[in-house]
Amino acid sequence: MDLTCFKTYDIRGKLGENFDGEIVKQIARAFALHLDVKRVIIGFDARETSETFANIFADAIKEFGADALLIGLSGTEEMYWAVSEYGASGGVQVTASHNPIDYNGLKMVKAGSQPLDNEKDFRILKKLAGKPIHFDGERKGKKIDKSRMARIAYVEKILSFVDLKKFRPLKIVFNSGNGAAGPALDKILSKLEKESVFLDIFRINHNPNSDFPNGIPNPMLKENQQITSEAVLKYKADLGVAFDGDFDRCFFFDETGRFLPSEYLVGLFAQIFLKRNHGSRIVFEPRLIRNTLEIIKDNGGVGVMSRTGHVFMKKEMRKHDAIYGGEISAHHYFRDFAFCDSGMIPWLLLVEHLSEVKEPLSFIFKDRFEKFPSSGEQNFLVEDPNSIINFLAKKYEDCGTIDHTDGLSVNLQDWRFNIRKSNTEPYLRLNVEGMNAFIVEQGVKKIVNVIKSGR
Repeated sequence: MDLTCFKTYDIRGKLGENFDGEIVKQIARAFALHLDVKRVIIGFDARETSETFANIFADAIKEFGADALLIGLSGTEEMYWAVSEYGASGGVQVTASHNPIDYNGLKMVKAGSQPLDNEKDFRILKKLAGKPIHFDGERKGKKIDKSRMARIAYVEKILSFVDLKKFRPLKIVFNSGNGAAGPALDKILSKLEKESVFLDIFRINHNPNSDFPNGIPNPMLKENQQITSEAVLKYKADLGVAFDGDFDRCFFFDETGRFLPSEYLVGLFAQIFLKRNHGSRIVFEPRLIRNTLEIIKDNGGVGVMSRTGHVFMKKEMRKHDAIYGGEISAHHYFRDFAFCDSGMIPWLLLVEHLSEVKEPLSFIFKDRFEKFPSSGEQNFLVEDPNSIINFLAKKYEDCGTIDHTDGLSVNLQDWRFNIRKSNTEPYLRLNVEGMNAFIVEQGVKKIVNVIKSGR
């Protein structure tokens, strides 16, 4: 059996090549056996094959003698929360998030919504899945539809992060990308109306559609940002929000239609939580940090650096009981959401903040853009990424502060860079930040010259 669908953090494969119903069944059996499950939460995204794969997974759980609690079309974060809400032994979301249309995959957690440990869980799962597994027990589990009640509990939970009495009637564009976000968003907005919170909402690409007629929902791609930006301008909105396919990430646009890089959102959310919880810990990753570090310091927080990736971020969050953690990839983690990431909580926090400060979003971020310019992440396909990283470490060891938390970070007098190997693709990823835009540009040129020449 081809199990190359096992990646660093989750399972993703191309349909008909290294991901199909038999592979899903075998992984489900391995999951049940390894975790000795009693109850498993199962959800799925809007892809054509996702519901079928979810049912295959559920049938394997039943064969093991455990109960499959089905939450239906949902976001990955709904699965995360349901695992904790129902005290389940684990959970799985059938999703390929922002991958191409001919892909699918699985995101899995164990009890307490904890990510699978690579050594203790993930590698064992792969080993088990590669062998024949048969369950001959007399007891059979049940399939239980929890979709309605799980969503009600989920909506109540995420709304607990904000004070609805502070909300002003802002104009907001939501782009669900024809992924899984639309129905969940409707329930949230309906609840807001019942609480007499009236927002002026404009929905685009709202309904789930497995054909993805407007492209795969990946707002990080510049070509996918234009439609949200144009809608913000068309409707004269205060805010634009775009979700990825399984809506564990959301992306923001200000009232001018400008896309807001998530590195600045990490700083803002850190500020919001530190004002409520002075002295709390904030977890961040090392790609772009200057803006976040200053905000943590100015607001009396304690910063904790983590490797990039949800497994590592969640581990550090739990270890330090951090109230919030954020990545520049737009994953935002919350202690009071089982230390998991959410794409719905951030826009609620931002609406509350905009309502309080009564300033346009562009004004809030203007000084941060100017004070902490950055290059944005640039990707390079190279034959030997380790040699490039090692060469750069040697080159700058005597003129900067070196850190190896994730790849190589070098802090120089007036600029800083991080270069790391991708965990999921054959790329070197480069981020540069500095005192001004010119210094950033020159820093990028220096590192790119090394990447291209090898020295």
